[in-house]
Amino acid sequence: MKKIKISIKDLHKSFGKKQILKGVNLEIEQGKSLVVIGGSGTGKSVLIKCIQGLLTPDSGSILIDGEETVGVDEQKREDLHDKMGMLFQGGALFDSLTVWQNVAFALLQNKGLSKKEAKEKAIDVLRQVGLAPDVADSYPSEISGGMQKRVGLARAIATNPEIIFFDEPTTGLDPIMADVINELIVESAKKLGATTFTITHDMASVRKIADKVAMLYKGEIIWQGSVAEMDKTDNAYVKQFINGCSNGPIKVEI
Repeated sequence: MKKIKISIKDLHKSFGKKQILKGVNLEIEQGKSLVVIGGSGTGKSVLIKCIQGLLTPDSGSILIDGEETVGVDEQKREDLHDKMGMLFQGGALFDSLTVWQNVAFALLQNKGLSKKEAKEKAIDVLRQVGLAPDVADSYPSEISGGMQKRVGLARAIATNPEIIFFDEPTTGLDPIMADVINELIVESAKKLGATTFTITHDMASVRKIADKVAMLYKGEIIWQGSVAEMDKTDNAYVKQFINGCSNGPIKVEI
């Protein structure tokens, strides 16, 4: 029997008079990879923040492991965050911390590990993403963009999370390095048995990492299915987006 890890029902979120999410419905099976596609400003980042509890929806339901997470108290919110890892769009590494300190940040803050234990764990996780131990004492400014992205991935998986969020994981990378990162995402999630939620514009990423694809347009999920179904769909919005066409129902606001 399929177990649903995350279930989102009729989710709404507005900022003032501007409606961002207009009744989003999604389900993600445990251990599976969902990729949400859609243009800038369609609500993808707001959706992630609602699932993480960083934003409170105006209405609707977000179940994680069958338990409601909207409106829970601070302790339950912290317990929820312990299940999650995040790879941010720009890496979001702390410039003043070394690579290993970045990777071990949550371990030092929340897990009560000593510095020695945390560094050993960080070096082990760095190896998992293909970085040598001698990188550990470098600062983010001393390593390449691709290496920074690997460090960000290492930080995201260091606490063995059950759910990992990826925000535009290949932005700013050349096609070869982007493929390396996509491979690492797949391998890392599989090793952990983690459920993953990705937002991206990169169709190569979608085809590499997605078990299921959903398209968010003007705050609503207008299509969802497998990668194979995506490539065969007659949905004009999906076809325009995945083919990068200027002509179609999606109008670019200038």
